[in-house]
Amino acid sequence: MPKRKNTEYELVILGNGAAAFAAAITADELGKKTAIIKGGTIGGTCVNVGCVPSKRLLVSGEIIRNTRNHNLGKNTVVQHDEKFNFSKIMEHKKKLVENLRYEKYENVLSKLKNVELYEGMASFISEKEIKVKHNNKSKTVILGKKFIIATGASPSIPKIQGVEDINYWTNIEGLEQKEIPESLIVIGGRALGLEFAQIYNRFGTKITLLQRNPLLIPEAEPEMSNALKSYLEEDGIIIHTNVALKSFEKNAKNNQVIVNAEVNGKPTVFQATSILFATGRTPNTNSLNIENAKIKLGAKGEIITNSEMKTNNPNIFAAGDVTGEPMLESLAAREGTYAAENALLGFHKKINKDIIPKAIFTDPQFASVGITEKEVIEKFNVCTCRVIKFTDVPKAIIMGNTRGMIKMVAHPKTHIILGVQILSPMAAEIINEAVMILKNKYTIEDVIDTVHVFPTMSESLKIVAQSFFRNIKDTSCCI
Repeated sequence: MPKRKNTEYELVILGNGAAAFAAAITADELGKKTAIIKGGTIGGTCVNVGCVPSKRLLVSGEIIRNTRNHNLGKNTVVQHDEKFNFSKIMEHKKKLVENLRYEKYENVLSKLKNVELYEGMASFISEKEIKVKHNNKSKTVILGKKFIIATGASPSIPKIQGVEDINYWTNIEGLEQKEIPESLIVIGGRALGLEFAQIYNRFGTKITLLQRNPLLIPEAEPEMSNALKSYLEEDGIIIHTNVALKSFEKNAKNNQVIVNAEVNGKPTVFQATSILFATGRTPNTNSLNIENAKIKLGAKGEIITNSEMKTNNPNIFAAGDVTGEPMLESLAAREGTYAAENALLGFHKKINKDIIPKAIFTDPQFASVGITEKEVIEKFNVCTCRVIKFTDVPKAIIMGNTRGMIKMVAHPKTHIILGVQILSPMAAEIINEAVMILKNKYTIEDVIDTVHVFPTMSESLKIVAQSFFRNIKDTSCCI
């Protein structure tokens, strides 16, 4: 029989990633008795198999590229003969993950006086009861007044003929390899696919990337997506768009994987040592017995919430990747905080998802916030838009890296800035200023009138704003 806790918690949190921890910290600060149920490795996706390790490998790849191209000399992973120690790179990545997991999750949790940890798999018994199945097969039933579901998401693998017969990677396996593959087919574009393609390309793997959409980054401005495609191809990555996958099979002669596909409607066969799927993520709701809590799910298994993170059950909230797209660590954390405040204090806090920034950490980086030219035209039948290249940004010229461009779209009458997209080195850093511009509804003129440090990459925001009124090629740096 399951052990039943007599205490009723004011808040029960299912999950152990960014959204769950943000909710737990908020509940602890409010002095509310809280239970958090950890079903997997503490820290969730971001610190373990997401942002942290992937960005570490991207930095390692950038060091390797710069050393080869610019003869920068010996460093921790590149030797004099320009070979590098892959095992050492992966060891550094592992230690980084372990350290951050302890410092930012395990250690933080131990200091939360009002939060009690349960380890095991959680599922709903009723609208107010959770069963926790522990690793030793014992079970505990706990009661809660309010609940937050923050169980995250897992890699999604398309159901295509033969996929069950091949060995493939997701981001998880891509971060745990012992050896560098000779060749790798990356299926899918956007952040995950593009980042892993560049990581292994710089480690020396022959990369072929297959994207089903016409654009490498479907949500990006076409000129941004096409430019990044060109830069990646210059680095040696083979890219095909408009790809329809048909089947997979093993090549018994060389133990490689064969991908049968159509590219622009034409039958094409690809072959590589390994396959990596970057085909989206599925919310983790299958094992929760959601029906017992009477919660509605979407078509992809995501928990449906309103703008206040509340489900159709007024006592149950959800936050983070389990609610579907966009799946972003920073957004998950904010949702977790607001969900806890709304649940425990009766607040009605909402997140303006129109100003949530996104970034892809390729080289050059791509970052965006707000709406696109197409969306502005759909709303106003005209676009007040400008694009400048980083060949017109003094700091990029000084750095010797002028690859990329910045685009700004604005309201045709008020000149309030509605969207910014950046393709450049440090784009993910620059975009944060653009977020504040959109949040505060600044105009083109406001940005021009703001004094920026010279020379900086973020000065590109001022320069593109100036381009609405003058030919920037005919102005001096001081202007």
